Amino acid sequence: MTLDAVPIGRTAVIEHVGGEGDIRLRLLDMGVIPKTEITLTRTAPLGDPIEVRLRGYTLTLRKEDAKNVEVTVL
Repeated sequence: MTLDAVPIGRTAVIEHVGGEGDIRLRLLDMGVIPKTEITLTRTAPLGDPIEVRLRGYTLTLRKEDAKNVEVTVL
């Protein structure tokens, strides 16, 4: 499952960060790394972007970027 498909309020563990080049590096720099717990807190009214909580801070991601993050829902 990818991060963009996680239901609101559910927690997941990041398994793999995909993407190419700058997109992957940007996600890793923001703390989206494997074996990290991540919780989808809310989405924008039209569904994009999404807001997630990880490592003690809140991060907003576009759904297109969230599709590059493979997770396992807890």
